[in-house]
Amino acid sequence: MGKYKYIKWFNEIDKNDIPIVGGKGANLGELTQKGVDVPPGFCVTAGAYTDFIKLSKLEDKIKEKIDGLDVEDSSELQKRAAEVRELINNCEIPEEIKSDIVDSYKEFSKNVKVENPEVAIRSSATAEDLPEASFAGQQDTYLHISGVEEVLNFSRKCWASLWTARAIYYREKQGFNHFEVALSVVVQKMVNSEKSGVMFTANPVNNQKDEIMINASWGLGEAVVSGTVTPDEYIFNKNDKKVSEKHIAEKITMIVKSEEEVGTVEVKVGDYLGFEKINEQCLTNKEILKLADYGMKIENMYGSHQDIEWAFDEDTKELYILQARPITTLKDGGESKTVTEKTELTSLVRGLAASPGIASGKVKNIKDINEISRVEDGDVLVTVMTNPDMVPAMRRASAVVTDEGGRTCHAAIVSRELGIPCIVGAKTASEVLKEGMEITVDATRGVVYDGIVLQEDKEEKAEAASGAAVVSEDLVNQLAPITATKIYMNLGEPSIIGRYKNLPFDGIGLMRTEFIFTNMVGAHPMYLVKTGQGDLLIDKMAEGITAVAQEIYPKPIVVRLSDFRTNEFRGLKGGDEVEPIENNPMIGWRGVSRYISPEYEEGFRLECKAMKKVREEYGLTNVWAMLPFVRTTWELKKVKQIMAEEGLVQDNSFKIWIMAEVPSVVFEAEEFAQLVDGFSIGSNDLTQLVMGADRDSGILNNMGYFDERNEAVKRAISILIKAAHKHGKTISICGQGPSQYPEFAEFLVQQGIDSMSVNPDTVAYTRRLVAGVEQRMILKKLREDR
Repeated sequence: MGKYKYIKWFNEIDKNDIPIVGGKGANLGELTQKGVDVPPGFCVTAGAYTDFIKLSKLEDKIKEKIDGLDVEDSSELQKRAAEVRELINNCEIPEEIKSDIVDSYKEFSKNVKVENPEVAIRSSATAEDLPEASFAGQQDTYLHISGVEEVLNFSRKCWASLWTARAIYYREKQGFNHFEVALSVVVQKMVNSEKSGVMFTANPVNNQKDEIMINASWGLGEAVVSGTVTPDEYIFNKNDKKVSEKHIAEKITMIVKSEEEVGTVEVKVGDYLGFEKINEQCLTNKEILKLADYGMKIENMYGSHQDIEWAFDEDTKELYILQARPITTLKDGGESKTVTEKTELTSLVRGLAASPGIASGKVKNIKDINEISRVEDGDVLVTVMTNPDMVPAMRRASAVVTDEGGRTCHAAIVSRELGIPCIVGAKTASEVLKEGMEITVDATRGVVYDGIVLQEDKEEKAEAASGAAVVSEDLVNQLAPITATKIYMNLGEPSIIGRYKNLPFDGIGLMRTEFIFTNMVGAHPMYLVKTGQGDLLIDKMAEGITAVAQEIYPKPIVVRLSDFRTNEFRGLKGGDEVEPIENNPMIGWRGVSRYISPEYEEGFRLECKAMKKVREEYGLTNVWAMLPFVRTTWELKKVKQIMAEEGLVQDNSFKIWIMAEVPSVVFEAEEFAQLVDGFSIGSNDLTQLVMGADRDSGILNNMGYFDERNEAVKRAISILIKAAHKHGKTISICGQGPSQYPEFAEFLVQQGIDSMSVNPDTVAYTRRLVAGVEQRMILKKLREDR
């Protein structure tokens, strides 16, 4: 299946392949590899888009169109975006790309044993669906597409959708370079959906992690995602495995396959299914339980809360998972506001509270996308339903109210991301709420009131210390329990440090640089060396590290230097020219073996120069280095020599840690301990290599082979801790094991681990967990002594 330059089948890719097939494609590959029921398909790689732009000589023409564009000018933004899309859609696909797509679709037809099978064609941007970059609804999706010519046509439309007004606006506001974000096209077997929708494995409205929210309606799920229909809503409690709440909606419309033309059409539920279906519960209790079970399995698989699109097939009644991505809008807890009700309240409309909060302002009733420029700062945006092109107006609005939609629709997701109150499914809002009215949106209760009637009590807020409900993050930090075991935080995306800097962590125990390479640099280091652009990597890498280091100074930040595997490095610009194709990249040319190779040494020296720049030019001496996938002591000595030549000399102020992932490090732990300042146990790779169990094998995972609690893995960890302490070196662990398994955390503390580095959403929980373990150990010792 590796015969295509521009094609990757789902079973060839996983979550590490975002640079090649984008977030959506990588997640579908990961789910497929783990044995989840995903409709089969393939991805047209991001490289196809990049080469299409390059071979068609479109980059300069696009730059001319967007040069000097003010994205806050909605009309001009819409105009320029349409011109760019027209450029792309009118361009012939180069033959080498076209033939790969055509041949793959034909092979896919044979695989599913259907001539010209119907497919869903979805875009998958290389910056989309990343854990901290919510690009909800940024690019387009096309359903019920059939035949070679239509697949080619709609693939090109997907490429063009990278240049919608909303996508351009998002990239500008999120700080993404337009030409560093590429787009893969997902071609996936179409599910003939009887019922479908969205599932959040944590409640995004009240931030309850033990609740699953399911939105469901008849037909294709696009009706739920877009907010065309107000769906049924079910709240499932993970603890007692029961449905705790049901809201059965009046489901007026549904989206189905068009019988007359390519694609889909919106129809009335009453006409299509019968009027009894409008108010009928969409899912059976058995189906809700099955969905929730799938949701929890996928959540455990990723180690984070997920936003999942799903469908039940009308013919087979089977459940299919269409995509999964991280939830990006969860907060550590619900935010409450102290309000005083100074006048009698007059309720105007009610709906679903989708993004909590209270805000007041003048109504701007938007009937058409061309009217969004009328929304000014502080207005309340009222409309039938938002679409992604309205994001610029939503940013200016103090609150959003819609007639249609559920709590997983576009308006809800984007409002939560923007932190503004939002009520959806208010049915008559666009009729009742007249232009210019002054209203108050209470999205905690789902009610819109006449006038400016609810206001925060500023004095009470200022006196929060005397018992008001508002608690600062600094206070939460101060109230966190003190632990002897340091609690570090993992971080991948530099720009989000502001969101987490006040969490109760002792430093960054693992800062991954892969995001910097993918989204800030965008090109292979050796390509930059060959083209004389090495300073780009130095500057961008230094910029990313600095953004984090200065926010948390003087807390330490342990920066793991690049740990891309060959298949991931190939996805960067110029990567296909210098990277070999390996059968097993997981244990191939990666980490320190790459750094000391003549084929990459100059690229590694650029990374060293970037770190030196952060420490010396910016004075951020809290930045330390971590070397990944170390195998031998001789390679460690050699890489330290290269680092010293670049000015990174190991001393009291500059620490060098290594990842302990390979069993050889365990067997020679004492020898390694004399060469480094610290170890960080990479529990995923260590478990994989100790157990001989592919971490991406769904079969082995389900059978229990891949588990860091296995006795052999625990013995390896124990050996590492003893060796480190014998030579006075620190030892940490990075991974979700300690926060997922309390008994594993207890084992680590008992063995004397110095620190644990966990994801931001589990920092506070892990600190409390470790504090409890330490207190029990102290109490036990006191009782024994007594």
